[in-house]
Amino acid sequence: MARQPYVFEEVEVPEGVKVDVSGSKVVVKGGPLGTLERDFGNIPVIIRSSDGSIIVESYFAGRSEKAVVGTVAGHIRNMILGVTRGWRYKLKIVFSHFPMNAKVQGNQLVIENFMGRRSKIILNIPKGVKVSTTKDDIVVEGVDKEVVSQFAASVELATTLRGGEERISPHGREGGPGVLDGIYVYAVEHMK
Repeated sequence: MARQPYVFEEVEVPEGVKVDVSGSKVVVKGGPLGTLERDFGNIPVIIRSSDGSIIVESYFAGRSEKAVVGTVAGHIRNMILGVTRGWRYKLKIVFSHFPMNAKVQGNQLVIENFMGRRSKIILNIPKGVKVSTTKDDIVVEGVDKEVVSQFAASVELATTLRGGEERISPHGREGGPGVLDGIYVYAVEHMK
């Protein structure tokens, strides 16, 4: 595939939000929910600000460089959405065998009685993430989409049946199809 001489993507900056670009470091501030900062130093793109927008560009770009331009622009858009509207992931606690429950203790999420186990699953809540629980739901909120989504994925992964001797399901099958118990992401939305 031939290289394109110039590839760029423009990210609009909304009114009231300020984006500072210094080299490969991007700082998004001025939003009602806080400030986000990210360094794109190891990525071969040029980031600059121009008339109320951020331009991500690359010269003589092949297929992978064009993809990286879109990825970096997407990260900057998510940062802007994070400081203006925030991110919320909703997870559903599903069980059919043993009543599982989750609660927040300090800066940890504690999942009890998963598949009847006596041991608790304990996950440390990252800085900048707010977690709340109800009987059937866990709500994970924050400004940084990457941190919020990674924590939601960690909660889902912690209650995934893998089979084998480690987690044998109560009806004798080794964690295969038909075992429903777990915590699953069912909605992604903005806080505001």
